[in-house]
Amino acid sequence: MVMSEMQNDIRETALYREAEALYESVRQPGSGQISDATEIHVAPGGKHAVFSGGLVDKLHDAPPTRICQIELATGETRVVTYGPNADRSPRYSPDGQYIAFLSDRATKGDFQLYLLNPNTGVARATPLVEGWVEYLHWSPDGKRILLAVAGHGADVSSHQGGVTRKQVPTDVPPWIPTIETDESFRWRRAWIYELFTNTSHQVNAPLANIWEAAWCGNDAIVAVVSPGPGEGLWYGARLHLIDTRTGQSRALYEPADQLGWPAASPSGNHVAVVEAVCSDRWIVAGDLKVIEASSGRVQNIDTRGVDITYTEWRSDSVLLVAGHRGFETVTGLYDLSCGAFAERWISRDITSVGRYISVSAFNESGDFVLIGENFTRAPEVAVVRGGEYKTARSFNVGYAEAAKVIGAVEAVTWNAPDGLAIQGWLITPNAKPPYPLIVNVHGGPIWQWRPSCLGRSAVPMLMLLGRGYAVLFPNPRGSSGRGQAFARRVIGDMGGAETTDHLSGIDHLVARGIVDSEQVGITGVSHGGYMSSWLIAHRHLAAAVPVSPVNNWVTEYLLSNVPDWPRLFLKDSYCDPTGHYFERSPIMHAHKVDTPTLNICGALDRSTPPEEASQFHNALLKNGGHSVLVTYPEEGHGVRKFPAMIDLAARMVGWFEEHIRKVPSAVG
Repeated sequence: MVMSEMQNDIRETALYREAEALYESVRQPGSGQISDATEIHVAPGGKHAVFSGGLVDKLHDAPPTRICQIELATGETRVVTYGPNADRSPRYSPDGQYIAFLSDRATKGDFQLYLLNPNTGVARATPLVEGWVEYLHWSPDGKRILLAVAGHGADVSSHQGGVTRKQVPTDVPPWIPTIETDESFRWRRAWIYELFTNTSHQVNAPLANIWEAAWCGNDAIVAVVSPGPGEGLWYGARLHLIDTRTGQSRALYEPADQLGWPAASPSGNHVAVVEAVCSDRWIVAGDLKVIEASSGRVQNIDTRGVDITYTEWRSDSVLLVAGHRGFETVTGLYDLSCGAFAERWISRDITSVGRYISVSAFNESGDFVLIGENFTRAPEVAVVRGGEYKTARSFNVGYAEAAKVIGAVEAVTWNAPDGLAIQGWLITPNAKPPYPLIVNVHGGPIWQWRPSCLGRSAVPMLMLLGRGYAVLFPNPRGSSGRGQAFARRVIGDMGGAETTDHLSGIDHLVARGIVDSEQVGITGVSHGGYMSSWLIAHRHLAAAVPVSPVNNWVTEYLLSNVPDWPRLFLKDSYCDPTGHYFERSPIMHAHKVDTPTLNICGALDRSTPPEEASQFHNALLKNGGHSVLVTYPEEGHGVRKFPAMIDLAARMVGWFEEHIRKVPSAVG
């Protein structure tokens, strides 16, 4: 059987049925049980919390969420909204009388603001805004809600799927052309909802595209802004203060790198923000800055090596922060009055759900709630008091059983050829070494692997662990959690020294007798897809599955919605045929590749357009390579919807089995 003749419909194959059954076991569709959770927020007084709970009706489309409420002392949990589409981002009002949340129940994908009375359970819509709401914040006095509104036609960030929202949310005949003129419909604006008049209005700041914002007192917002709406402009965004009454905007801070997680003290006197070199919007982990709003004076806060990923003011002088340091997830308090930073909770075992850690605080002492998880632990609501972690409610509906294929989890460290220490997580199966190995490369390159539940998009890894494979999740140079100097090692050298970080990790495991050197495969999404294509041009591996990759930096620069990303990380010009845009493109090295390669992409991807995967596929074929290209017509950046996620799991496992273990594929 030749894999180049891979079937397009594999739903009746054994591997597809196995992947489907595994997803059913960890999600329990139709059972009414909560199987996942995100976006937790604690009520005033700390008795209850609300969160977005994953309740899957059937394995179709993106997993929906509902607003759920938990009594933290008992763990008693109830679902308080019922869609029919997605309800998310719940936030208690400062007095606890309302729960504000976002829902697309009226028009799918068009999220609007709703208010829920937690006593009666009645939810009501608020006036529609012109666009879709990305997130919300209550004002300190509880009289207003800040709404971050993206215009219809704006792109979502790469970590959200990298697709373009429909400019007009109506159906039109399929032959109608798309038109590109200016980008006025893509702008992100700030809107204000007035609780007592039940009205909404746009903040009049016409020259500010607002990427991220928070209240600064009751009449101003602090915002990360750019002069236009293009995704690439985020990389040069600045921090502004905007008067919500007049729209007057004042520059507060101009960073050298990128900004995220702005938050202001209740009075608006001080602003916290994180500055870091970044590869993706919303993926910000770095240095904490505290800025005096009146003068613009900037304090650089020493957080003891923690890359900060979350900020929350608990009073005018106490700031709760959270982030990552090496293998550790850390929370701490910064006291403005004395300039001291104190760690409150550290764990190498538990981290939180989401792109990085996020929490919700009870008080000024650093106690908080979070959604905790790790490789063997299902998502759970946990309470941390006095640094002690306690589970309030687990959402294990089958993951613990599925995770029994995990024999051991090890935090591993090895040295790259230049002597730099590289970290990663190694998961081994219930078998004796040496194992076949899958190297799973993370995206970014600025991001990190940490101990997360594998029951979401990593189900293929569970299937492979069950077959006796080990899985390495490396955090090479450029990864978060090791400080900005470590992250900067990839700037201007993408595809350079990080190449040997991965290859030396494989060599380290082979030298320890853990891995069979002839049975190594590689996969990854986004930058991980790029590295999957790139590494096989530098070493023969048994099999590769690049997902949503970059394979030609010239076309990535010209076709993607983030041209500033390759410009930042390659530090070169796409016009130079001898420079990094050409030399670091996998298509230019396709003639060296003898690794069987399964290329995966989404037809709607704006971050790494599908042409990236097809170019490498065609280059491999023209050079006599073994390649298959799989394009999912309804997916963007990464595969995020059912049943395509099931299909991907089956194809990936089948590819690795056939070319690593030489097991005839069940999906051919």
